[in-house]
Amino acid sequence: MQPGKRLVGKVAIVSGGASGIGAETARAFALHGASVVLCDVQDDLGQAVAREITDAGGIAEYRPLDVCSEDQWMAIVAATEKTYRRIDILGNIAGISGRAAGMTVQLGTIAGVALHEQTLESWNRIIAVNATGTFLGTKSVIPAMQRAGGGSIINISSICGIIGSFANAAYHASKGAVRIFSKSAAIQYAKDQIRVNSIHPGFVDTPMARPGLLGNESGPARMAATPLGRFGKPSDIAMGCLYLTSDEAAWVTGSELVIDGGMTAN
Repeated sequence: MQPGKRLVGKVAIVSGGASGIGAETARAFALHGASVVLCDVQDDLGQAVAREITDAGGIAEYRPLDVCSEDQWMAIVAATEKTYRRIDILGNIAGISGRAAGMTVQLGTIAGVALHEQTLESWNRIIAVNATGTFLGTKSVIPAMQRAGGGSIINISSICGIIGSFANAAYHASKGAVRIFSKSAAIQYAKDQIRVNSIHPGFVDTPMARPGLLGNESGPARMAATPLGRFGKPSDIAMGCLYLTSDEAAWVTGSELVIDGGMTAN
């Protein structure tokens, strides 16, 4: 293994790239030499991240993307391959928590709602963004990666895709789907040298998760459940993404990388 940049010459698409884990992953990929197309529905934030990367000497551009739209995924992939001649990396990072819109501080220990209070509309929305969005992104890049001779797909699941909790069953279901979907895709496309792995963050300080970290009950409970004694940072997860997309992980596929400060070891 040689020191230095780890993704030189590679082309990456990162969904959810405007903030949190997605933005930090886009920065890490660009720092290590990749050309990055970061996508989101938060246009101003996404454009700011792309400018930050290019101002620092990296290669990046922002494109709006609704991950629930197959047509938009296909357009992103076509435009990226046309511009950069290949696609090597996909980070399926976009996701939603299922908390009420506009919530800034979680009340009580329960994220989302109890199962008997879950509406079909909210269930479908969470599944659509977190699970179907991951499917569509993966499906869309496979032909381009086959043409490139291989690639690496990173699907962000969660510790909630491995263990249960008090509530937010739709979120758990969506992240569990991402976990096992990744294993199936890894097996199907190993012959094409396309690697597919899932990452399972614990409690990470991102805009999506922050209401639970700030709650008077939920915050201390989450900290107490984390043996390393701090909440994760987006960079903690981005470094996992960087490893799985690098050539150092050339023999890693169908795996689940847990980055949770030791929570699930309890």
